Amino acid sequence: MARFVLIRRTPLPPAECWERLTAWSRHGDRVPFTRVSVVRGTGRAAGDVVLARTGLGPLRFDDPMELTELVAPGPGRDGRCRLVKRGHPVHGWAELRVRAVGGGSAAVWTEELTVSGPPRAVGPLLDPVLARAGRLVFGRVLDHLLES
Repeated sequence: MARFVLIRRTPLPPAECWERLTAWSRHGDRVPFTRVSVVRGTGRAAGDVVLARTGLGPLRFDDPMELTELVAPGPGRDGRCRLVKRGHPVHGWAELRVRAVGGGSAAVWTEELTVSGPPRAVGPLLDPVLARAGRLVFGRVLDHLLES
């Protein structure tokens, strides 16, 4: 599995930072050829499903992610959202955290993912490339979501 962690500091208060990180449709703004939408529930509760649909011409795939935990930040409490990727070819999980830091917030995006398809012997060789691509793409998403 490829794993990466992104950390961003922002002057935004935790509640606003949280709202921006969980504005699911905005996640697709910086991922090429991808649209993100809530397909089950409101996107604000455990059991809801967020779908990232990526496609260019006839090449398409869906990345359904079930929200397994969603706790907004509050007094003395960090915000935490865990999404489990339940699709094909992308598997794994992502976790978004928001904590108060000074007069603003820190947003932490941790993700572990794997892509099915390559033979098992080749998969681990691709993990560093997949992690680097994840840091690049999702770093852009995170920066976009937190722009003031």
